Amino acid sequence: MQRNNYSLDSRVHGLRISAGVAGMIALFFVYTPAVYGQAVSLLGGNPTLAITTAVLGSEPTPVTNTATTVRYRQQPGTVTKLTVSTSCPGQSFTLKVLAVSPQRGVPAPEVTLVDGMPDADFIRDIPGGNLTRRTCTLQYTASATFAQGNSVELGPDIHAVTYTLVAQ
Repeated sequence: MQRNNYSLDSRVHGLRISAGVAGMIALFFVYTPAVYGQAVSLLGGNPTLAITTAVLGSEPTPVTNTATTVRYRQQPGTVTKLTVSTSCPGQSFTLKVLAVSPQRGVPAPEVTLVDGMPDADFIRDIPGGNLTRRTCTLQYTASATFAQGNSVELGPDIHAVTYTLVAQ
């Protein structure tokens, strides 16, 4: 499968998680321009999530954030899909992403983002169109266990998450 030369767009997400009752996840974005304009873009600013609670005798409570939206363009005459991958050297904690209510295409099941992973399907079967922009809410879920340690001792996980629009 080849990547279309007009559709690569990436964002960098910083992730901070602690396995105790105090932790933080900060997502921040850096734009890489595409050759023919923005085929993929992110909207919604730089969300910050904090893991601050746990039920007595249980692991810390996972944190979910839906403040970010991905915008993607339908490509003329081509069925496409949106993929996701990440790079996070020294990853200690868990980060998942789910496509919620895409305007076009079929969402894949929740994707666990793992350092060095190959591109994973995120939204499939996006029909060809007239470069119409479509959106989808990104649902990030961060979790940690006591056995994984904490971000104070281990440092934060910093994810470079890449969303790519490719011909299917």
